Formats: sequence, C-alpha cells, structure tokens
Amino acid sequence: MSGMTKKYTDALTNPVFGIVSRVAKDTGMRAFVIGGFVRDYFLGIPNDDIDIVVEGSGIKFAQKFAEVVNGELTVYENFGTAMVHFGDQKVEFVGARKEHYERGSRKPYCETGTLHDDQLRRDFTINAMAFDLTDEHFGELVDPFDGIGDMEKGIIRTPIDPEQTFLDDPLRMLRAIRFRCKLSTPDKEFYIDSPTWFSIIRCKDEIKTLSGERITEELNKILLSRNSGEGVRMLMDTGLLDYILPEVSVLRMPEDKGHKDIFDHTVRVLDNVAAMSDSLTLRWAALLHDIGKSVTKRYDEKRGWTFDSHASEGAKMIDGIFRRLHLPMDMAEHVRKLVDMHMRPTTLAEEGVTDSAIRRLLFDAGDDIDNLLILAKCDVTTKYESKRDKIYENLVVIEKHMAEVEEKDTIRNFKNPITGDYIMETFGLKPGKTIAVLKDAVKEAILDGVIANDFGEAGVFVKQKAKELGLA
Repeated sequence: MSGMTKKYTDALTNPVFGIVSRVAKDTGMRAFVIGGFVRDYFLGIPNDDIDIVVEGSGIKFAQKFAEVVNGELTVYENFGTAMVHFGDQKVEFVGARKEHYERGSRKPYCETGTLHDDQLRRDFTINAMAFDLTDEHFGELVDPFDGIGDMEKGIIRTPIDPEQTFLDDPLRMLRAIRFRCKLSTPDKEFYIDSPTWFSIIRCKDEIKTLSGERITEELNKILLSRNSGEGVRMLMDTGLLDYILPEVSVLRMPEDKGHKDIFDHTVRVLDNVAAMSDSLTLRWAALLHDIGKSVTKRYDEKRGWTFDSHASEGAKMIDGIFRRLHLPMDMAEHVRKLVDMHMRPTTLAEEGVTDSAIRRLLFDAGDDIDNLLILAKCDVTTKYESKRDKIYENLVVIEKHMAEVEEKDTIRNFKNPITGDYIMETFGLKPGKTIAVLKDAVKEAILDGVIANDFGEAGVFVKQKAKELGLA
C-alpha cells in the first residue's frame, strides 16, 4: 500500500464501482480498478475499459457480481479471469496473482498473490496504478512505483527490471513504443526512459517467440496513433523492425549519388498520411508503398540510382507480408492496388491530363481512387519547395479534372452497359471468347471517349464491331 489518503471518488462515479464495492464487502475480498482506466483518468481521457483485480478468486467475485447486475458471465478458466456483460457495459475480473515465466515460454506459472504482487507483473508504472474499491478505502490511489509521478514527467518505464519484464513477455517492447506514440501530444510528450529503451534493444530477438497475431495487434495500434511515423522510427532504431517488417527496414540506405534515404522518405509519407486520414488501409499503403525499391535498386552511370518497376514489384510482395502478419486479406487487396498505382497520378500530372487518361485512372483505381490521391499527395517529400508545390498543384488539377469526368461518365464503379447475355441474344452466340472480345471493345471505347457510357451508344458500337467480325 502506498499510504496515500487522498481519495479520487470523482473518478468512480460509474455505478459499476459502487456495486463492486458492495460485492467486495459481501464476499470479504478486496477489489481494485487497475490499469488503463486509472491512467486515463489522470490524463483526462475517457475510458470505459474497466479491469477489476481481486485479492482472492476473480472468477467467484465475477459470479457474484453477475448475479447482482443480472449480467452475462463468461469465464476463462485457463487465465483465471471472467467477463461480465450487462447493458452496454462490460467489466473484466481477475484474481491478483504472482507470475513466473520459463525462458522462451509465453505461458506463465501463476499462483495467488496480493495486489502488490499483481502490480509487480504489470508492464509499466503508469499502468500499475489502482484505485481501492473497498468500503473504508474507496477511491484511494495505490501507486507503489510512483506511476503518477511518471505520468507528470511523461516517463514510460517498467515497475521492475525492464529486461526481466521484456523476457517475461516480449510484447511489452511493442507496447512501450505504442504507449509513447499514443500518449504523446503536442502539449505533452512521453518518452521511454533509458534503462527501458536499452533493454528493448538487448531483448529484441525475443520478439521471434511471439505469434503474428499478437505482433500485428500492437503494430496496428502504432500505425493508428497520432505519432505513427515516430513509432516506425523507434521500431527501426531498436532493431525490432528487422524481425517484424524486414521489407521496410532494408529501405534504410545512405543518401548518396543524389538519392534520398528511402526509409526516411517512407516515414515522412506515413506522417503526411496520418495528418490527412485515419484509414488503417491507407497507413499500411504508406508504410509499404516503396518496398519494391529494395529489389529493383540499380545504379546507372547516366541516371544514378534507378528503381524501375518498383511499384509493381512492391505490389507483388503485399500478400506475403499480410499472410505472415495475419492481416486481413481483403485489406491486402486494397493495399496492393494502392502500392501498384501510387506513381500513376504523379506520372499523369507530368505527362499531361487527358479525359482518356483520367477515365483509365478512375477505372483501374475504382473505390480506392480517393485514398490513391491522398497517397500521391503525401508521397511528395522533396525538400525543393518549388518542385513540391508544382507537383502538388498538378495533382489538384487532376483531382478537379477527375471529378468532372466522373460526373459525366461515371467510370469509378464501371459496369459495362453491354452484357454477355445481350450479346448472345442479339447475335445468336453461345458462351465463348467472342463475347469477351466484344465486351472488351465496348469498355475500351468508353475509356477512350469514343462513345458515352450508356446503353444507346454502346449498343450501336457493339453492332458495328460485330459486323467487322462477320457476326451481323
């Protein structure tokens, strides 16, 4: 116990805490709310994620609580935890415990412990603070590691030796970076203290013992944070990125012979995207948009470093990365398209904007066109202001031109006005290659602006094309 007598009852106005307090009195067990709820109270951040730690059986306590609130109880025997759902509320219960990990194992040996034992096994001091919910101490802060002081100073550190903390569960290395990215604001910056930071570097190899799913959950949270670019830099600087995304870490290269460091450029693109969009798909595309440069890098005496076809080569790598990290393959489809096409808008801007080129861009990008334009704008990181402004202006022109073409021709979600059934019925054909030839001819004519995207003009055109093929 910290011995502090100040009571933070204003943090505990949710009726859940009063009910927990009554159940604690009835069962003779001590109960505390711990972790993120307490941390976020001091940060002024709303948090309905309530974790209750009990000195005794968390499952028995949860059963009694569920009876009182008439809630739905889910018990996780293997973990000694239980969840109670009632109304829009959910509360997790766990018995205070000591944990011991065997080296290389993610399954700890657990035994019943005290609140202090439980706090010792927490990842960071700012997540080890608890509010007492027992009757006579209701609202008192239990903070044996000065988490509140670390909150004020913006320090992320572990309650015990950081190396032991990370060996116990290597995921905490990613969590340290995630909390630094999540909690830092323009008004208050959080940082990982030196002993904790250097322990991450020493323990980085342990990340190999984690499942792809656990890594990805933290990685997605880093990418969705307001400081996602800084998070990726920290993954690189600690060496963790070599294990998680070697396709990105290999992009670090010296700025020589007139070419920028591709990793630095990638992080800047990610920062630009984060400032414009909350889309996880788009942030993944920003992170991976130049990975093809590692396999296409060539030095030409006249041109310097070249990365020909890096967009298409990078797109081929996306599915493998997403499978390895257990990311959803439906997201992979969009990221693959964005990586493959990320140069198209800029190239179009340089070569000249025509209605036909705009139609093809809209057709190929489909519903990803808005994200593609954001990525193209964010990909402009040249230090030469005049060049940057010119490219950006050209992209704005394309965007305007695209809106005009889309309004007139409705290409974004293109549906061929001529169906296979229409062709078979009109020309007495059976299913076969000729139908695809005629449909493709109609599509190309619409994209080239030869005919409008409507059934009338398309019908006349396909009959003419059929005549050329000797069908009519």
